[in-house]
Amino acid sequence: MNDTTVKLCVRVGWLTASAYAGMFGFGVVMALLGAVLPLLSTRLHFDLSQAGNLFLAMNAAMLATTLALGPCLDRFGHKWPLASAPLFVSGALALIANVSRFEGLVPAVILLGIGGGALNQTTNTLVADLYEGAHKKSVALNLLGVFFGFGALFVPFTIGALVRTLGFASILYLAAGVSLLPTAMSLALSFPLPRQSGEVPLSTILRLVRQPLVLIFSFLLFFESGNEFILGGYISTYLTRHLGTTVSTASYLLAGYWGALMFARIVLSWTVLRKGGEKLILGSALGVAAAIALMLAAPSVPLAGLAILLAGFSIATIFPTVLGMAGAAYAGHAGTVFGILIGIGLTGGMTLPWLTGKLSERYGIGSGLLIVIANALGVFALQLCAGRTLKRSSTNEA
Repeated sequence: MNDTTVKLCVRVGWLTASAYAGMFGFGVVMALLGAVLPLLSTRLHFDLSQAGNLFLAMNAAMLATTLALGPCLDRFGHKWPLASAPLFVSGALALIANVSRFEGLVPAVILLGIGGGALNQTTNTLVADLYEGAHKKSVALNLLGVFFGFGALFVPFTIGALVRTLGFASILYLAAGVSLLPTAMSLALSFPLPRQSGEVPLSTILRLVRQPLVLIFSFLLFFESGNEFILGGYISTYLTRHLGTTVSTASYLLAGYWGALMFARIVLSWTVLRKGGEKLILGSALGVAAAIALMLAAPSVPLAGLAILLAGFSIATIFPTVLGMAGAAYAGHAGTVFGILIGIGLTGGMTLPWLTGKLSERYGIGSGLLIVIANALGVFALQLCAGRTLKRSSTNEA
């Protein structure tokens, strides 16, 4: 291995580490509302319908950021989005730590959405650009997702373990400080040149949007993102309201959900993914449906906890594996394609938790969470369609 190769490997390693730090911050964003809703709803006196409105506001900001950022990443690169996004997240955490009225949560969750959307889009696109081929991209993106799990685990675990000793505000300030690490790393590193030397034409974006595979993957991620936001946002509320657990117990079980997700991404990225991602997505979708059915039928907290762990393990690899497959198919426009996929995915993340909140307020949270099972079956059906589309493309190329 010559010096140039060694330097390139070191550079890729540090850039990957900066993406890991950014994805940790996105994990904090994704888990935050679900972890703090039981505490905030008691203190600020708002209901599940209003909680759904918070998810709607956050995800609307995330959606707008994602759609705007995709072509910019292809044209201008990854450095400044990855350096600036954590500032929004850190500011939002500081606002939530000091909020005294429900209305004060709205600007905070909008900032969370902007920062989280930029972190998600930039880190996924950066890692996809650093590695070649569908398999390497899927493995790398699943490992990136492990750090999403670390970030998502951080908030509920620290609340469960330390809220009585450190206090709620101190935990959020700690998370705000940790979230700034990607900014420091990004400013110190040299990033790859942009994929596109000129502006990405609108005609190219529209052509990509009309691609059958892009459309199938986009709507698959619509249902998948909806499930990720619903489960991360409502598990602790389901446990406290339906099964009567304490906030600490619910936080530990939510941390277990994120821990199972993180463990699955480590294990499955090096085992099942070597045999192809399509069967993994199909099996994972069925696993999510079965796990939530078990959780809703569980008469006790231990059995519900087991179902929650199964849900975390099952849902883990769907999103990054789909991105890996799409990134390999559209390598020259990964930022733009990821913007389309994640943007439509976030539409599901924006609307489906809102719908869950509305149904839960009217019919009970158990009824609202039935949406997760329907979404998982939608993922299964769309992956079957994606598999057929990929096979037809391979046949045409041959």
